[in-house]
Amino acid sequence: QVQLVESGGGLVQAGDSLRLSCSFSGPPTFNQYSMAWFRQPPGKEREFVAAVGRGSIVKYYADSVKGRFTVSRDNTRSTAYLQMSSLKTEDSAIYYCAGRYSRTNSVPKAAGEYTNWGQGTQVTVSS
Repeated sequence: QVQLVESGGGLVQAGDSLRLSCSFSGPPTFNQYSMAWFRQPPGKEREFVAAVGRGSIVKYYADSVKGRFTVSRDNTRSTAYLQMSSLKTEDSAIYYCAGRYSRTNSVPKAAGEYTNWGQGTQVTVSS
């Protein structure tokens, strides 16, 4: 059974950087999964942040984080990452890691396409 565990959240100031990690345990193996990050700000719905395909060739970002966030993965460590820079107060949210078994490099942006979710990690950006 797949398990995803996020880590790296915390309280930072606007303009700071933070790196989130998502540790994957299976079976199946990590390199068979497309991985994504979503977030849920207080009082709002969950929204797509970034996603990376199995071989790291395909990556997508929400417009609100383009140029500031970088999604990556290390298949040897079975871990996905979200490097967040130039953080803004509006980036404050619970961040969730999500995974989806995939036979291709397709990378959905819809939360409903992902079958496995972590418990979430809180990111708070103060002004």
